[in-house]
Amino acid sequence: MASGAHDAVVIGGGHNGLVTAAYLARAGLGTLVLERRASVGGAAATSELARGFRVPTLAHTVGRLRASVVRDLGLRERGLAFLAPDVRVFAPQPDGTAITLWADVARTADGLRGRSPHDADAYANFDRLVRSLARFVGDLAATTPPDIRSPSLGDALTGLRLGRSFRGLGKHDARTLLRVLPMAVADFAGEAFEDDALRAVVAARGIQYTAMGPWSAGTTGVLLADSVGPEGGAAGQAVFAKGGPGAMSDALAAAVRAFGGEIRTNADVVAITARDGRANGVALGSGEEIGARIVVSGLDPKRTLAQLVDPVELGPTLGWRVANYRTAGAVAKVNLALAALPRFTAAGEDARQLLRGRIVIATGMDDLERAFDDSKYGRMSAQPYIEATIPSLADPLLTSGAPAGGHVLSAIVQWMPYALRDHGWDDCREELGDLVVRALERFAPAIADLIVARQVLTPLDLESGFGLTGGHPLHGEPGLDQFFLWRPLLGHARYRMPLEGLYLCGSGAHPGGGITGQPGQNAAREILTDWKKRRPWRP
Repeated sequence: MASGAHDAVVIGGGHNGLVTAAYLARAGLGTLVLERRASVGGAAATSELARGFRVPTLAHTVGRLRASVVRDLGLRERGLAFLAPDVRVFAPQPDGTAITLWADVARTADGLRGRSPHDADAYANFDRLVRSLARFVGDLAATTPPDIRSPSLGDALTGLRLGRSFRGLGKHDARTLLRVLPMAVADFAGEAFEDDALRAVVAARGIQYTAMGPWSAGTTGVLLADSVGPEGGAAGQAVFAKGGPGAMSDALAAAVRAFGGEIRTNADVVAITARDGRANGVALGSGEEIGARIVVSGLDPKRTLAQLVDPVELGPTLGWRVANYRTAGAVAKVNLALAALPRFTAAGEDARQLLRGRIVIATGMDDLERAFDDSKYGRMSAQPYIEATIPSLADPLLTSGAPAGGHVLSAIVQWMPYALRDHGWDDCREELGDLVVRALERFAPAIADLIVARQVLTPLDLESGFGLTGGHPLHGEPGLDQFFLWRPLLGHARYRMPLEGLYLCGSGAHPGGGITGQPGQNAAREILTDWKKRRPWRP
């Protein structure tokens, strides 16, 4: 059964899909969002773990969401509120001490002095350098990659703008950027600091959500991309959405509807339809077909092109290239509902302040690399890298219906390979949960006694539950071979997919990343440019 045509159909109600849909609807296009799940948000959602305990499903911070997206779409007016604690990172160490990184650079340096006077003196300059380099990376992220087949005047102007931004770095920082972008983050942190634990804590942001280790080439580029925006710097961001990340997704959905767009949930898109080499709509699992002049996919590139597009339309060569796009993830998630605030030994009496940001379990660079080594050989990491938050400290709404004193803990667990060598994830799910609890108990004794409920999401769960091929939260590895002109594929980095009228707006498109909204914003800009040039189109 076919239904009437829309100007644009957006596949997937994740945050980037919603950003694109809102911009298109604001420009006057009849826009329909189709989401397979019962609610929008995708991995940027908030769900109930136990009665009264609400947890971030996957992503737990939203501080990298573009300020221009918030402003353009009126997200604050639609209920989005940010919570930014003073503490950015609390990293407990095996000797009972901790490294604490604050939003205040001077306060951080003062705290480091007892560990290393050298590092205390070096911290402010390192923070300045990271912010300087990240500004250029941010300008690059906001840019549509050039058309390598037939560069236009617009591409030339974009090149001039980027050149001006690059010159603005100054000679020292410009040379440094060219040197460090392909560098391993372990080397980058090692050049600045002498304390191994501090190096690991800083470097961990270069491997977050990836399947790479600290000595992998290009991980400094990942760190710099994560540092874009005012909440970046050496410490990184620790900003929460009030009500959890789902509140951000709800605000985006409200923007889509306010601009005249429509959202349908429980709508599983099984195919992108085409005629004469041009996308002309989608087919749902129910058998319904929906016509559209534009089809925009917020799904990852491999799922979009290899599963939804007819292989005949794609062709054998491009099909082979898509199959080799790297999407094998190494990230798991463990959510805990706790009867009380856990007692981290190193936090002491200041726990309610120190635990408001990101809790990083990274004790040394070699420890991180050994943990990564396990995943390379298809094993669960014996001592995984963990970034945890207790968002209910900053946002009591998450436990407003729980018994008094209750809290939620959200833990992102690195180097849990999508494909285990000798076992399946269904057999190892509880083992993973136990492993994470034991890792936390090294620094928060008896945390296991506080657990009311727990949720373990393996890479396989991320694939089946959220449509992330290979369980990769970033829709594909952010390596040097899948960056800028090569994201997702060389020749298709401008959001326009091989099938005319089909666009990509998710994290598999440039600039990738987590919760930024940048791919969705960039894609919307290119779609509207084409719309103005080619209208009217016929589905």
